[in-house]
Amino acid sequence: MNEVKWAPSAQIETLKQRAAVLASIRSFFAERDVYEVETPSLSQASVTDVHLATFSTQFVGPSYAQGLPLYLQTSPEFAMKRLLAAGSGAIYQISKAFRNEESGRHHNPEFTMLEWYRPGFDEHLLMDEIDALMQCILSCDKAQRISYQAAFQQYLSIDPLTIELESLKAVCAEYGYKDIADEETTIDPLLQLLFCMEIEPQIGQDIPCFVYHFPASQAALAKLNEQDKRVAGRFELYYKGMELANGFNELTDAEEQSKRFDEDNLQRQQMNLPTVDKDMRFLAALDQGLPNCAGVALGIDRLVMLATDKREIKEVIAFDIERA
Repeated sequence: MNEVKWAPSAQIETLKQRAAVLASIRSFFAERDVYEVETPSLSQASVTDVHLATFSTQFVGPSYAQGLPLYLQTSPEFAMKRLLAAGSGAIYQISKAFRNEESGRHHNPEFTMLEWYRPGFDEHLLMDEIDALMQCILSCDKAQRISYQAAFQQYLSIDPLTIELESLKAVCAEYGYKDIADEETTIDPLLQLLFCMEIEPQIGQDIPCFVYHFPASQAALAKLNEQDKRVAGRFELYYKGMELANGFNELTDAEEQSKRFDEDNLQRQQMNLPTVDKDMRFLAALDQGLPNCAGVALGIDRLVMLATDKREIKEVIAFDIERA
């Protein structure tokens, strides 16, 4: 009989440390009058983001004898914003999220996400709060901050906001990515390649590092900056070789959000990916009125990896995908 892997992938002592981290997070938000909410893991809508692949299933029951398509959520973002539009005020959630095609040292298809929203905050105020949480959980120093533009100028001596495609391809070739660059017809994939491979390994090694003001073309669900429309109110947090958080000064314009969903689907067609129906409930909530706010998604499993000095995500979750 083949050996069955029944035991946890994490040590019990590590799971106790994980529980302590979760308790500290909840205490952190209780002290700040940010209250915990729960939203569905299953939704009738998926996401258009070309970088995300969802798990799908269907509900068969009363009124749905033919089956109702449902999707495991890649993030609780859309549902939480519907709560914000309904007047919830400051909220957070610790929830399971699900992303297909993701598995590795830092990835498990099912993972735990901390997401929170602060009405009245911009991206800078939210970075302050994330910084405080990091210091609380990891006892680390205050984070550094660098703009996306400054990071490219400092580490690669190029300006990502003005460089032209052919010049960027030449830079990629210098770093050994000529074959990849030759296939690309737009700038953003090449910027993302250089950022991931050449800049990320050099930032946030000793203390956490926020990179903010990503290009407008990479805004996702963030507002564009009022002073410089070339950049968006989007930031990411890096520490010891891991991306920990992705946050936005949240887009509140339903028409602009719908347009971005359409652009995602156009890109999906160009990449031979299936198009995805827009989440009309989310767009209706934006149309009703989302308060000015900033929000962030932070990976709990990766945070626990740092807190417990573990190298692989399977070492901080009870059962990874191999043992689920």
